[in-house]
Parts: sequence; structure tokens; C-alpha cells
Amino acid sequence: MRTLLNVIWLVLAGIWMAISYAIAGIICCVLIITIPFGIASFRIANYALWPFGRTLVRRTDAGAASTIGNIIWVIFAGWWLALGHIVTGIALCITIIGIPLGIANFKLIPVSLTPLGREIVSTNDPRSFYAAG
Repeated sequence: MRTLLNVIWLVLAGIWMAISYAIAGIICCVLIITIPFGIASFRIANYALWPFGRTLVRRTDAGAASTIGNIIWVIFAGWWLALGHIVTGIALCITIIGIPLGIANFKLIPVSLTPLGREIVSTNDPRSFYAAG
């Protein structure tokens, strides 16, 4: 079922989201000081391509730099990315077929708000049972 949902997601929304996040990542990497944000954008693009069967966990080695980076990210990019995921998630949930896709959009909200200090893991990974969001 995950594979079917991922394929439907990829065709209808995932490819466009991943391309958008990848373009943002390239721009961030060109502006040398924002390379950590570029890496985070590439990580989100990867998650946006294939979200079913994966989850988000906090990294135990993340420190103050991740927190400061996340504050900067939320101010400049995170809030409008999260708002976009909320709006499209609600729109997708209007139809019965779109509900799983809307839920996948809602899963992208935490990583779009605070991508630094988080890791995307398989739902089969033991770390996914201990720390979510």
C-alpha cells in the first residue's frame, strides 16, 4: 500500500514539491553562508518525493547551532512553507482519495518549519518509535 500511495503522491504532488525544494537548496548552496539551509532543503526534497513509510525524528547530537538556524529558517522560509502545506493538505482532504495525500502534506509541516537537527528515517527504524516530530 505504501508503494501505491508513494507513486500516486509522486505523480500528483511530490515531484513538484521536490523540484521546488531542490531549487531552493541550490540557491542556498550558491550563497555560501546558507549552505546548511541548502542541505536541509535537499533533505526535505528527498522526503517530499517518497513520504509514506518514513518519519521524522530529532537528532540527539543537535545543539544550539541547530536551534539558532531553525529560528532563522522559521523567520525567512519556514512559516510560509508550513502554511503552503496546511492549505494544500486541507484541499487534498476534501476528497476521500486525497485524504492520504493530505496527511502526507501534514507530515511535511514539522520538517518544513524546523529542518535542522532532525533526521528522516524509515518507520521500521527503531529510532522512529522513540522520538517523533
